[in-house]
Order: sequence, then structure tokens, then C-alpha cells
Amino acid sequence: RACARALWLARPQRSLHVTDDSQLRMGEYFDLAADLYGLPRPPRVARDVAQSALPLSLLSFMGESRRLRNDRMKRELRLRLRYPQVADGLRGPQAQ
Repeated sequence: RACARALWLARPQRSLHVTDDSQLRMGEYFDLAADLYGLPRPPRVARDVAQSALPLSLLSFMGESRRLRNDRMKRELRLRLRYPQVADGLRGPQAQ
């Protein structure tokens, strides 16, 4: 929906972050997903342990993780999110 609206409503040469309203850190996201699906929470490990235990691609992703703002998306695309929070999206349409 955001991509289709951007074709007609976004200003030219404009970047938009298409993201929900959540402000979760990665570990909080994993804990939330585990809780919602009745799974055990993944273990938390120290950075030096992670560097020896996790794949380089995941370490790179974790090091580049950023918090994104979506106010431009909402304002310019006049987009109302179906799932404004991560938990809403993980629960899916059956929760509505």
C-alpha cells in the first residue's frame, strides 16, 4: 500500500521509511515474538560471545540496526497503518 501511494502522493526524489510506530530494540522484538507464539525467549549473550557464536551477516545487521521515523510516510502518503505496533502485526488479522 505504501509503495502504491508513493507513486502518486510522494514528492519526487524523496526517501521514505515504511515502518510501524514501535520503538523496540532487537532483543525486545525477539522476546515479544517468543512470548506471542509461546516459545522460549532466546538467550542474551555478551558481545564478545556473540562475535564468536553468530554468523557475520547477523553481527553486521545488529551493528547497523537503526531506529527509523515514519512521520514523513504518514504525512505525505496519508497512510493509516493496519498494524501500528509490531505486536499487532505478529498477531495478524486473526486478532482483529
